[in-house]
Amino acid sequence: MYGSSVAAAPTIREPLHAPVARLVRGGVVEGIHYGSVVVLAADGNVDLQIGDIEAAFYPRSALKPVQAVAMLRAGLPLDGELLSLAAASHSGEERHLAGSRRILELAGLPESALRNAPDLPFDPVVREAWVREGRMPSRLAQNCSGKHAAMLMTARLGGWSLDDYLDPGHPLQQAIAEIVEDLTGQEIARVTVDGCGAPLFSISLHGLARAAARITTAAPGTPEAQVADAMREHAEMASGSGRDVAALMRAVPGLLAKDGFEGVQVAALPDGRAVAVKIADGADRARVPVAAAALARAGVDPAALAEFAGAPLLGGDAVVGSIRPVRALDPIARPTYA
Repeated sequence: MYGSSVAAAPTIREPLHAPVARLVRGGVVEGIHYGSVVVLAADGNVDLQIGDIEAAFYPRSALKPVQAVAMLRAGLPLDGELLSLAAASHSGEERHLAGSRRILELAGLPESALRNAPDLPFDPVVREAWVREGRMPSRLAQNCSGKHAAMLMTARLGGWSLDDYLDPGHPLQQAIAEIVEDLTGQEIARVTVDGCGAPLFSISLHGLARAAARITTAAPGTPEAQVADAMREHAEMASGSGRDVAALMRAVPGLLAKDGFEGVQVAALPDGRAVAVKIADGADRARVPVAAAALARAGVDPAALAEFAGAPLLGGDAVVGSIRPVRALDPIARPTYA
């Protein structure tokens, strides 16, 4: 189904994005979201592409499942909730903080060993509570603390240095880069720094979808399958209460889904069907409706995806419009507005 050869790095260029969704108010197109979408069939072939799926881009946190696979291959012994947290962009709930502390405890390390950027919790309700209580930004509360704690644990078990675990030349980051290229099937175009301080690898949207499909189609017991199982079984640890990505995994049996900042979404089914979305301007409003429409195009029952069609657009108290994915994507049942 999927080969193991690594192709050349994607070209670094301004992506040739295309319209992927329109905001319609009262029958008039009020706004247009540009972006790119790829839908892979179960055999790995491209079933649909919109925009530019081969240009180099940054997948942001949508690459975390791949990073988690790399850490397992490098000796990380986590499973279940803690493995899901290692691949998480968590909301900063107490269970997320407790899980990150637990990973550090298993590694025999203090919270001060973390090198991610301090932040307030990602979830608005949790963040507001922190502010009311006078709590300050912390590395543990930042949404990538599970990944960073797992990176430290992997480095300690590998006998590698800890203070510089985020250096792209560190053995840990070199091991991660190798697996990124293995699972995406292409060389990395460029390495920079993500918002949390970890190395960020530039690949193509096509490569991101391919990596997700390789994770979900891997044989039971492999690191890929372990990551997929952990994230699907503990979706709220990989995200948070009320998060759309967790709801999407609950709604579609067997689906692995991961979001990323700047309008990125990837999702894959156990048979290898996969979708990846990049919203050009990074706006989050169109990310899930477009991804859900792409999943419908991939063959997922539209009825299971109806709740992800996007919040209705209100005029006063009346519903007057909606986000509508372009016609190239299979439509999800939704009301129409004059």
